[in-house]
Amino acid sequence: MDGKLRNMASVYITNADRMLLLFRQGGRVVNDVWIGSAGGHFEEFELNDARACVLRELEEELGLGACAIHDLSLRYVTLRRSKGEIRQNYYFFAALNQGVDDNFVSNEGISRWFDFSELSALEMAYTSKFVIEHYLKIGRKTNEIYVGVADGEKVVFITMPEF
Repeated sequence: MDGKLRNMASVYITNADRMLLLFRQGGRVVNDVWIGSAGGHFEEFELNDARACVLRELEEELGLGACAIHDLSLRYVTLRRSKGEIRQNYYFFAALNQGVDDNFVSNEGISRWFDFSELSALEMAYTSKFVIEHYLKIGRKTNEIYVGVADGEKVVFITMPEF
């Protein structure tokens, strides 16, 4: 391990009991699986601002500005070692504002709304699958930020208190 890092952020947009996901096609790291509504790698000027990264990706991939969503919050940070690098993922969740057209077209793949009950059956990126599972079971009922570490079989989550 030589200290290489890969920083990524994504946002999961909800509307009532539905979540917008993207079937990523042609990605450099993640391909042919369902992932967040929008997301990607940090630009150099965003390294200390995951929120700026996710808002930029939302605009680039879905044409949505911050004014189209509410309750945008960082809810999960995951760590995973893969292919000689540490992958840090910052997972945000937000709700779509009422009156915003929810027929999205992404330049990164296929965007589609799913009922919460359908999410567990989808093929997702490794840490994303565990984040969504935890979110549906626990995370959506709290305002906590969780940190998760991948151990090769699962992602272990704990709350990340501020002190």
